[in-house]
Amino acid sequence: MAIAYMEKEKLFWIDTKNTSYVIGIVDKEQFVGHVYYGKRMQRQDIFYLMRTGEAPFVPSKNNRERSAFLDSLPMEYAGDGLGDYRESSISVKTKGGHAGVSLAFGSYEIKKGKPRLNGLPATFYREEDMRGEGANEECMTLILHCRDEALELDIDLLYTAFEQEDVITRSVTVRNTGKNELFLTKVFSASLDLDNQDFEMVTLHGSWARERQVEYREIGYGKQSVGSLRGVSSHQEHPFLALKEKNAGEDTGSVYAMHFVYSGNFLAQAERTQHNMIRMTMGIHPKNFSWRLGTSEEFCTPEAILTYSSAGMGQMTRNLHDMYRNHLIRGKYKDKKRPVLINNWEATYFDFDTERLLDIAKRAAGLGIEMLVMDDGWFGHRNSDNSSLGDWQVNEEKIIGGLKHLVDEVNALGMRFGIWFEPEMVSPDSKLYRKHPDWAIKIPGREPALSRNQYVLDFSRSDVREYVYESVAQILHGANIEYVKWDMNRQLSDLGSAFLSPECQGELSHRYVLGLYELQERLIQEFPDLLLENCSGGGARFDPGMLYYSPQIWCSDDTDAIERLKIQEGTAMIYPLSAIGAHVSDCPNHTVGRSTPFETRGIVALAGTFGYELDITKISEEEQQMIPKQIEVYHKYNDLIRRGDYYRIASYSANHEYDCYMVVSKDKREALMTYIQVLGEPNRRSRRICLKGLKPEYNYRINGKDRVYGGDVLMSGGILIESRKGDFKGEIFYLNAQESVIKDKKLDKKNDKNIK
Repeated sequence: MAIAYMEKEKLFWIDTKNTSYVIGIVDKEQFVGHVYYGKRMQRQDIFYLMRTGEAPFVPSKNNRERSAFLDSLPMEYAGDGLGDYRESSISVKTKGGHAGVSLAFGSYEIKKGKPRLNGLPATFYREEDMRGEGANEECMTLILHCRDEALELDIDLLYTAFEQEDVITRSVTVRNTGKNELFLTKVFSASLDLDNQDFEMVTLHGSWARERQVEYREIGYGKQSVGSLRGVSSHQEHPFLALKEKNAGEDTGSVYAMHFVYSGNFLAQAERTQHNMIRMTMGIHPKNFSWRLGTSEEFCTPEAILTYSSAGMGQMTRNLHDMYRNHLIRGKYKDKKRPVLINNWEATYFDFDTERLLDIAKRAAGLGIEMLVMDDGWFGHRNSDNSSLGDWQVNEEKIIGGLKHLVDEVNALGMRFGIWFEPEMVSPDSKLYRKHPDWAIKIPGREPALSRNQYVLDFSRSDVREYVYESVAQILHGANIEYVKWDMNRQLSDLGSAFLSPECQGELSHRYVLGLYELQERLIQEFPDLLLENCSGGGARFDPGMLYYSPQIWCSDDTDAIERLKIQEGTAMIYPLSAIGAHVSDCPNHTVGRSTPFETRGIVALAGTFGYELDITKISEEEQQMIPKQIEVYHKYNDLIRRGDYYRIASYSANHEYDCYMVVSKDKREALMTYIQVLGEPNRRSRRICLKGLKPEYNYRINGKDRVYGGDVLMSGGILIESRKGDFKGEIFYLNAQESVIKDKKLDKKNDKNIK
């Protein structure tokens, strides 16, 4: 059993395949303490690890030093205002204005499967059974029922163990059982107290066109954090935090990671305390957050994903990839090859009509591209980004004959059709805004800030959500549309809602995200065959919450192949390649002005969903003729790329010379290695690359080479890659294990008779 309660020792023990997580109930007051998280251990009494036998001792023995005890005990979920001066997990304000909360353990439940989090994206055991009934012991949930008697507040701590993926998820439900309303001013999803193991903090930062850049930093005393107050998880910060031992690398050392299944404001923090402990916390950002909790009302936090790896960052990556592929992504495209699409944005921007789009479609269809996506500019009177958001009616001066005519013509070419929306926004120059100015988020008496000349609609309002949904659904019902790119090109500011009461204005940011989730859930339920791709000015909405609704997310508006090496490295560190929206674009690149070989652009885009974003009618004949070959490679290797284990071999971000990564099938019989030489290297001998993830006793044949290699040779000795003239040269290497070697269980490693 993955979860057990050792009653005599007062220990809750959660096991996955390779890890153990242990919780202890402390003293007569039933404090919930953290005992251990790390490599899997045999179950025995390890209560001593909480150091409750050391001064200042537990309150029942030394209440005169109660505050010192509270400020040093490793907590599972820390209260506030009563003596623990480290970062709290929860803060509650009463109508009298007092703040103070503590947790006392009351009872517990151990269940098979996993309960749902109402209104929130969350992991599941099996997609076909979202409630988890019938799940086996590979997925079990522990619920610790805790209470603050003074506040009459119930606090449930939920832990679900996904045994095979080495993941534990955490969330919290808070319930007001008293007669007086309370105000939650902070409700984190997870907290973890650890002895400092000379940790470094790993985060992902960025900006528009350079999302998810990996950063390592030393953890000094005090609080170090990343967070977003932009209403979305953002280009700038990502809802991810890892602690790794300073000497830990891709393949060795301890790593603790937290990832937030949420798409709004967040805070992820590591606090190094006076006793050289680390408190790692994650949850909704408490700044400007307040939630009124009336009698019998409850609040459920978004989910936090926790994983521990004793085999470096690489194993952390593979844990998260498996988790998201198996237990977060849903729907028709959960494990399905995506259509190769061409998007008209960088080809035409706003300057297009039916004839122009059909010219692109005809040429694309002849080269094997499978879908045309019509981007921004097809509605209202939108010929620039200065108008019409909110007016989701087809502009038939551009889409001559109507949308259905265009879609039918594209379908007649053997292609599918997709369309772009930005449903959360409204332009000041729009029929919608002139009719409903109160539908925009803004503070009374202030002129709201514009960004890209647009405002944000108030998704806390049901009438706004209903209008938006019906507008989108009407378009989708009117033609055979099989793909939607859901965009958001500005972030939230001027937080004010004409709908919410004064005491509830602090709920707006979270209610906005809940409204977004409601709309996307409704969309995929009504249109189950739709391929939905989320986007926000590029990659500002690449987070696990959005992955629950769309199996792929646009990675970045920067499609330059070399910049994408850095962006996709950070993204692939925590997300499966199948989720990464990646396209081949034109050169000179529209964002950075760099020119790279068409072949290299295609190779880089293979580590994602793969598609095109260029004017296919204007590129050279030579480049056009490369497209069918690239599509053939995509179809040949996508099953492996989508399902395989990802290994990082070299980082261009770190070495500034070359990039290298590989994907290995689960059965170790196939692998694909990608090598990109970024800088040409004069007078340089070949580079030796040691592969990863293969089976040592297998022999592998590599495409283009006239011999086979032992798996142990490839991983320890490596292969030699010749230095090439020029910059930005890409190459892929396909490996397949030789059948005769796989079947020969008595392989003589010293004298392999299967090598020919």
